[in-house]
Amino acid sequence: MPSDTRSSSVSKKALWAGWIMTVLPSLLLIFSAVMKFMAPPPVVQGFVHLGYPAGIAFCLGFVELACTIIYLIPCTSVLGAILLTGYLGGATASTLRVGDPYLMTPVVGVVLWGGLFLRDPRLRTLIPFRR
Repeated sequence: MPSDTRSSSVSKKALWAGWIMTVLPSLLLIFSAVMKFMAPPPVVQGFVHLGYPAGIAFCLGFVELACTIIYLIPCTSVLGAILLTGYLGGATASTLRVGDPYLMTPVVGVVLWGGLFLRDPRLRTLIPFRR
């Protein structure tokens, strides 16, 4: 019954837009995690450039993948968004520290939360936009 309540309080357009805004950055994060697992030379060079040992790539990939999976599960999506916000905040800080462009990671975070806001009425209750 809870799933009926959820879908009845969100319009179909908002639900579709929310899922699109959820899936696109999630695919990007999954790809990023897989690249960390494979550790091709550009990834290793990126870690060295950021000042991190290349050996932590696998661990960060695991964390990234786990947080993304938690985000994609509807009943744990808010927790996943919180965890991904922390992960992306660390990525933003790392790129800022070395002077690289940093806009991509905050944009991914905003899209993640925007998708969740559109598809989850619980979040709309917490952050109400009124006219």
